[in-house]
Order: sequence, then structure tokens, then C-alpha cells
Amino acid sequence: GPLIFGHQDPDVRAAVESALGRGWSYGATEAGSLELAEWITSRVRGVEQLRFVNSGTEAVMSALRVARAATGRARILKFDGCYHGHADSMLVRAGSGLAEMTKPDSAGVTEHLAADTLVAPLDDDEAVRRIFEAHGSSIAAVIIEPLPANYGLLPQRDAFLNSLVTMARKHGSLVIFDEVISGFRVALGGMAERLRIEPDLVTYGKVIGGGFPVGAYGGRRDLMELVAPVGPVYQAGTLSANPVAIAAGLTTLRKLEAHPPYAALERRTQETAQAIVKLAAGRSAAPVRVQAVGSLFWIVLDDDTQRSAPLRSIAAIPPGHRTRFASLFHALLERGVYLAPSGFEVGFFSTAHTDADVEQFLAAFDGALAAAHRQ
Repeated sequence: GPLIFGHQDPDVRAAVESALGRGWSYGATEAGSLELAEWITSRVRGVEQLRFVNSGTEAVMSALRVARAATGRARILKFDGCYHGHADSMLVRAGSGLAEMTKPDSAGVTEHLAADTLVAPLDDDEAVRRIFEAHGSSIAAVIIEPLPANYGLLPQRDAFLNSLVTMARKHGSLVIFDEVISGFRVALGGMAERLRIEPDLVTYGKVIGGGFPVGAYGGRRDLMELVAPVGPVYQAGTLSANPVAIAAGLTTLRKLEAHPPYAALERRTQETAQAIVKLAAGRSAAPVRVQAVGSLFWIVLDDDTQRSAPLRSIAAIPPGHRTRFASLFHALLERGVYLAPSGFEVGFFSTAHTDADVEQFLAAFDGALAAAHRQ
């Protein structure tokens, strides 16, 4: 996901080697981080100030803290199927189809910490309305991946996302877009650009580090000025804005702007998705769906070949997908192709992928399907 130009891109590598020659940890702001922050704030609408951290988890944790400080409210609304890192309060999911006090998914997270997190199903306008009617005055912020990509790839309807933003603002809640995956991946301005929605706060990671550890959160100036030392919200990190990661990220973003790869990546992704579906069409024992947005794709072993609408919530994922994907994963691995071993991870195309790579993948996929068909 972070490597939109592939492994060891020569331009990124040269920038990293140059940064190493200057030093790799200062514990203070240096020119590169200022340059990267100014580059982002001058190009992404609505991001007026930016603070660097070390990961997407830290970015989300800090953005939530800012939202609570700004509103004086405690609760956060998130969506079932969206992953926002492993901060304690985000390690919860819905126990039912509507809002409720949720139990933590991870050992070591207390129910007390989870109690201020409300969870709604994706793609459910009515559920969101009912949650805000019941709890709107206590919700500090709603956080969502505008392109959910951590429990499969679950593209949301524009109307749903716009309705969510309208509902949040009606009740005085802030809107946080988690663009750790989609930021600078699907467009230079991420999903916010594609949707033409300006969130109050946004979190980034992955691409902005060019493959090195970095995260960031940003947004409106009045919100970001709540962060110390200007404001009362504390956040710090000795290794935040590490100069090596910053050099890699700045080089990556400059290259994305100078030579935009988005149209070509999306075309390759769509063509590959169509080829996968075509290969599977003649094998009735192994129906396949591929959901793709930008350079992201997700292979779904679908039990319902009649369904044409995109899958938009985890409840819509075919129940047999997990088991069937495990078999497909091992069959592909035997043929020299490594996908993420979880059936709920998405795949990414980079500019380094060639026609030969795609042909090798499709040949392996066809062989894996044939092997599954014989079982």
C-alpha cells in the first residue's frame, strides 16, 4: 500500500540516502518536515495545518483527542468494518445492527474505555439517523474510512457519505476522514478530493512516508491550534517527523504530482479485475467477484453470482468467502504468487507492476481456479 512506485524506487532511494548522510534523528523540527507539511497544506483543500506522528494509529488517536477537546464531548461514532489502528477506543465493533455500548474486540481493552465508542453499520442511512437522534449531543466526532479497505474493499455510496457529513454537522459533531490507506493513493487529494467533501480533520499514513514509518493528522487551523504548544491538547513524539521517512515521503508526493500515475493504475486495476472475472466465468464451482477502486482491488469468492451491486458492508460478504479464500491463497502461493493471506485484505497495484507481472498473476490464478474446480 505505501509503495505506490514499487520497492526501491530510485528517486526515493536517492532521497533516503541523502537524508541518511545528514543525520537520522534530531528530536526537533527540521527543514524537510516543514517542506512536506507546506506541500500538503498548499495542495489539499481543508488541511490548513498538519502535525506528523509515527503511524496511522497515532494519527487517529491524536485526531480523536483534538475532536473531544474542541467539542467538549466524549463519544465517537465509528463504523463496523472500518479499522482505525489499535488505539484502545477504536478496537470495538457493533454487537448489533444499530448503535449500542460496544465490547472491545481485543484483550487488554477495558469495557470502560470502549464505552464512549458507538458503532454503526456501513451503508445504513437509517442507522446513522437513529444514532444521532439518540446520542447526537454527546458525539464529539464521526470517524470513517471514506473508502473502507480494512475488511475487504467496501466502497460507499456518495449519497451515504454526504448524508453522514450533513447529519454530523447538524448535531455539532466533527467529521474525521481516515485516509491512512486512501490518502494520495486514489488521488493526490485522496478520497476527499474524489468525493468533493472537506472533513474537519483527516489522518494520513502509508504513501506520505514513501514506505517508511510516518503518519500525520491535520485539518482546520482553529482545530489544529488546539494542539500544544499553542493549545491545551498534548501530543508529542521523539521520532515523529523522522527526517529519513520525511525525505522518502516528500520525494514520493512530488513525483506523484509531476508524473500522476492514477489514471494508468486505475486502468490496469480495472482490466486485471475484469480478466479475473472472465477466467472464473467458465468455472461454475468457483464464482469470483473483484471490487476495485483506483489502484486497490479485493477478490471475493462469491456464493451469489446473481448479485451485481457492490458489497458495501461486512454483512454482505458471502459467508463462505473466508474458507474458500484460504484455499485460493495456498494454490496461488504454490504457483509463485503471494497475496495477503487474509481474505479481507485488499491488494494494490504500483507503477512497478509490468504487463508480464499481470500475465504471470493471471496464469497462476487460472491454475489455482482449475485446481479448486477439481477438488
